[in-house]
Amino acid sequence: MEETGGLMANTDVGEAPRRDGDSGEPPRRRATDGAFGMAMPDGTGEEQARIALRRDRLLAALTLIAGLGLVLAFPFALKAGAEFFLPVTAALVIAVALVPVLEWLERHRLPAPLAALTCVLLFLLVANIALAAIVVPAIEFFRQLPERIGRIKMNIQPLVDLYLSLQKYVDKTAMKLAIGSAKHAASNAQATPVPPASLVELIATAAPTIIIQIFFGSLVVFFFLSGWTRLRRRTITSRTSFDGAMATARVIQDVVDDTSSYLGTITLINVSLGLVIAGCLALMGMPYPLMWGGIVALLNYVPYFGPIVAALLLALGGLMTFADVWVALTPAIIMIASHMLEANAITPFVVGHRLTINPIMILISLSFWSWVWGTAGALLAVPLLIIIQTVVRAAGKPDIAGFLFEHGTLDHQERREERERRRRSDLV
Repeated sequence: MEETGGLMANTDVGEAPRRDGDSGEPPRRRATDGAFGMAMPDGTGEEQARIALRRDRLLAALTLIAGLGLVLAFPFALKAGAEFFLPVTAALVIAVALVPVLEWLERHRLPAPLAALTCVLLFLLVANIALAAIVVPAIEFFRQLPERIGRIKMNIQPLVDLYLSLQKYVDKTAMKLAIGSAKHAASNAQATPVPPASLVELIATAAPTIIIQIFFGSLVVFFFLSGWTRLRRRTITSRTSFDGAMATARVIQDVVDDTSSYLGTITLINVSLGLVIAGCLALMGMPYPLMWGGIVALLNYVPYFGPIVAALLLALGGLMTFADVWVALTPAIIMIASHMLEANAITPFVVGHRLTINPIMILISLSFWSWVWGTAGALLAVPLLIIIQTVVRAAGKPDIAGFLFEHGTLDHQERREERERRRRSDLV
């Protein structure tokens, strides 16, 4: 009884009796290091770590496969929904480029809605003047193309003689154009269409879809600009940490600065190049020099391929205008020489290293957006590439190996520094 009583006296109330082999320490919590916090099975620590790593790799691989599926489906969705995505994307790029003008107007005590409306009206006015100066003369000039086929063929005859293998193809093409021009001339004898006098008249004669897209895009630009200040403030202040707010502010400012700087600088360079070409053509006596200068300026927004197309069009225009073949090719030669000077000396000096883009990335972006949206996509390729690169540079470069075999998906600078510290500690 005494032993029993002593045993009972040494046992606290509410305390479970110890089992054999107990060290007296509280029981450890089961490991929950598995994916999504699931409990791991009993076993050694190394075995649990291997099982957790396999689960993480499996989930990472499934997530990566789903992400690749979305990436592959995304271009087809953009192409199928071009009537919606194209005006929205173009409007957002234009709006981002107009943000510095909006902020300048707001600093001069102009209300945000009125400043946004002013930006939209100024852009539409400049676009109307530029496109009217290009489109209206171009319609009239190229309407004369069937009538000038004889002169063009006569001018290129010496060149055709150098390439006898192409003679049959040229004759067949010329015959088709001659038949088409005869039919067109018969219809023009009864009624000659009058080219539109402005962009408004051109849009009015176009498909209603274009009118809707332009109106929709203008509304997107207006509402984006009118709410820009509030949107930026709300985006920054909604961050839960000071570092997150500062990072968000830097990304927004970098996107605006890079996009507006590129578009503004390239626009100034392209307009200057177009004016130089127009002046040279005016001295040569070529008709519609401002039209050709506008075509050169517009096509120069498309890297690599735009200047080539502009030179081919100038060669065609020269063959339609001048009787001597070498004089006819002079506008194209002037265009090529001016573009080489602009691309290799002026643009790198003005733009600088801050907006220098990898040529391979430009080609990939150009081919991708041209396939998705055609000519409009080619014009938007470089601005969209700048925006994407700015966001990716701020967020961190994708690390596929880390996504598959480690815990994270982005290779941040902090993570790289942490890995370097661990490596040094292991060496010590």
